[in-house]
Amino acid sequence: MMSSGNDNQPQTFTKPAFGEKDVAELVDRVFGLKVSWIRPLPSYDDQNFHVCVSINKGAAEGADEYVLKITNSEDSQEPDLIEAQTQAMMFLNAEGFPSATPYLTKDGNIMSLESGDTGPGNKKYVVRLLTYLPGMPVAKIATNTQIFYEIGKLAASLDKALSEKFHHPSVKSLHRGQFIWNLANVPLLDQYTYALGQNKHREVVEQVIEQFKGKVIPKLSSFRACINHGDFNDHNILVDSSSDSLENPQYRVSGILDFSDMSYGYYVFEVAIAIMYMMIESPDPLSVGGHVLAGFESVLPLTEEERGALFLLVSGRFSQSLVIAAHTALLYPENKEYLMITAKTGWKHLMMMFEVGQEAVEKTWFETANAYTNPAPAK
Repeated sequence: MMSSGNDNQPQTFTKPAFGEKDVAELVDRVFGLKVSWIRPLPSYDDQNFHVCVSINKGAAEGADEYVLKITNSEDSQEPDLIEAQTQAMMFLNAEGFPSATPYLTKDGNIMSLESGDTGPGNKKYVVRLLTYLPGMPVAKIATNTQIFYEIGKLAASLDKALSEKFHHPSVKSLHRGQFIWNLANVPLLDQYTYALGQNKHREVVEQVIEQFKGKVIPKLSSFRACINHGDFNDHNILVDSSSDSLENPQYRVSGILDFSDMSYGYYVFEVAIAIMYMMIESPDPLSVGGHVLAGFESVLPLTEEERGALFLLVSGRFSQSLVIAAHTALLYPENKEYLMITAKTGWKHLMMMFEVGQEAVEKTWFETANAYTNPAPAK
């Protein structure tokens, strides 16, 4: 997902362009590991490679597959933020969550700043070697209500662990006031709605922004604050099937990726973000929210005020995703096709939420969630 440091501009194009030969050389020079094969992995604005190394120098359990993550040059200017994200991943892994951990550089650091000789100005990129997590992205499986519940439960457990127990000094860099993807910043979308042109879509987004300013912003101080992962989406959650039944697979989450949108926020933000992305993955999008909410509330029941804001928070996340994609497509027409794939489904769902209306959507969500009368014991 696109990130933008501490300013409120969507990402300017600063994606690294390392070749496979550069990568093999870098892994050897920085981490002291010999690469036996490499394949590129998809990324919005960073560069990721799946690398297999032939010799491990003291790696845990002889793990030999890693992801080399080369952060874009803009975000690389904030190493404190990347440090906080990586420390959070290490902390969560130690707490039993399926997050990746860094393989240390020869100098014993969790990351290294490297020059990319490509392009003007000799940009610098933060490089990390992370453990490779198994599984399939949720985007690639036929979803079911069980996985929606699991994802809701995981989102709550993860934010709760971070907020209650993660005290690394780097945590202060997670106060990212103007970060465009923080849900509190839906009002900042105002300056980008021009990218939608003049149409029904834009009218709905402007309605969301206005209602958000009037009904959500004044309530923020009553929501419970926490540290958010901020991007519990269908490509960042990996699952594997824990049963052999093809008819009714039972999934468990095997990996949580991409901590680059972490920031201070509120518990209710995380559940809204998860609901929005799980809606994209479901043939029956309106019912999804109830299952995600039930999982979330099995760990952390929402207050009346938080529940009351959910509809606008989910609509707000759809609006962020759609407006920023449209704006990015204007800047980088070559990415337009890729950007518009999710957008097509996103528009359909956002328009439907507004046609059905807040009251009816909430009724569906809350009735579905309340039907889970026997919540699993909180972790």
